[in-house]
Amino acid sequence: MIALILGILFIAFTVFSVLPSMPLNWGENVIYFLKGSLPVFSAFIGLIAILIGFADIKDKSEAKKEEQEAAKNN
Repeated sequence: MIALILGILFIAFTVFSVLPSMPLNWGENVIYFLKGSLPVFSAFIGLIAILIGFADIKDKSEAKKEEQEAAKNN
C-alpha cells in the first residue's frame, strides 16, 4: 500500500515538474537529459546484447561437447 501511494506521489511530482504551466517548468531540461542519455543507453544495451551472444555461443558449444561425450559413452 505504501509503495502504491509513493508511486502516485512520484508520478504527480513528475507531472508537476514537467508541465510548462507549473512553477518548476523542467520539461525542456528533461528532454535534453533524454536526448543526451540515449546514446549511452544504446551503447549499454548493445554491450549487453554482445555479452549475451557470447554466452549463448559458449553454451551451445558446451552442449554439443556433452552430446558428443554422451554418444561416445552409449
